[in-house]
Amino acid sequence: MKRTAIVAVVIVGFAATLVAETQAPPVPKPAPAQPLVEVAFVLDTTGSMGGLIAGAKAKIWFIANQIVQGEPTPKVRIALIGYRDKGDEYVTKRFDLTDNIDQVYDDLMKFKASGGGDGPENVNQALYEAVHKLSWSADPKALKIIYLVGDCPPHNEYTDVPTYDKSARAAIEKGVYINTILCGSNGEARRVWQAVASGAEGEFLAIESDGGVREVATPYDDRLARLNTQLLGTAIVYGDADVRGRQTVLNESSIAMSAPAAAGRVSYGAMTETVAANDLLVEVKAKKVDLSTVAVDKLPEPMRAMTPDQRKAHVAANQAQRDKINTQIKTLAEKRNAYIRDHLAKANTKNAKAGFDLEVVRTLRVQAERKGISYK
Repeated sequence: MKRTAIVAVVIVGFAATLVAETQAPPVPKPAPAQPLVEVAFVLDTTGSMGGLIAGAKAKIWFIANQIVQGEPTPKVRIALIGYRDKGDEYVTKRFDLTDNIDQVYDDLMKFKASGGGDGPENVNQALYEAVHKLSWSADPKALKIIYLVGDCPPHNEYTDVPTYDKSARAAIEKGVYINTILCGSNGEARRVWQAVASGAEGEFLAIESDGGVREVATPYDDRLARLNTQLLGTAIVYGDADVRGRQTVLNESSIAMSAPAAAGRVSYGAMTETVAANDLLVEVKAKKVDLSTVAVDKLPEPMRAMTPDQRKAHVAANQAQRDKINTQIKTLAEKRNAYIRDHLAKANTKNAKAGFDLEVVRTLRVQAERKGISYK
């Protein structure tokens, strides 16, 4: 090879190496955006719905746990509306969408089945409020679902709110699906429930009059309940006095839960990496709060007399303890979730009639596929 050709080859090779070395490293792909799932339960709370209300109380953590097992893991917000009729203790009792599931559980505990007994209920008022009075996300990618649950038809002679068909149309215009769950066999209620589901692109479901909920106890519940208590012991509630007061009450209620409820709660926390709302540890770890700048009057009483270094050490010690507890929780939560999945699979194989909780989970998973959220 001639000398000039050799030089040319060397120069080209050197240039290629130089370009390769000066090229920017590949940009890592951004993590997928966390999807949002918003669910509103609109529940008839008259006397005939005692079984359903009791079942919903028992299974709200089960439902929340099933929702967050989606891929990608969604953020969950839940709302509650209880309804009765004019002349009862209340027509509706509404609790807005929130990601504080402890608050949802506490609000649900306040529902009692009472009143009614005279046929139609104020379904139209409840459905109107569910569509128009809740703080639904404006994000078109969010999965938004209403579950209308009851056993009696509406009072269509009432003229103070739109009838159910108009609310169904308004819901789907907002991107909100409505699934209807009929408890029992009332023929007129069935006709209305089917029309609402059809009008809002949801599903009509019929279950036993008592809700058909069956508790699934697992061998891991007692241990997880104890860990739930230990985990809440690491929480540092901060904020304004009224915020601290409300959250402290919620935390105390969470410690007093039954073992299955506490196990469900702490399993949910393991999957969503949450312990409690208004928790200083979570905010500091996420770098949303600078501990050195938190106003003293927003701290819990024991921390106010501490020096800045003592506060930092206190937070670090609680976080270290939390990390140890969470390691145990995650292992047990995975086993518990697998146990429940196996139980549900066997129930489906046996063609067991699904109750309120299983129908909620089934329909939600089907509709989640429309928003790119998949489940095992």
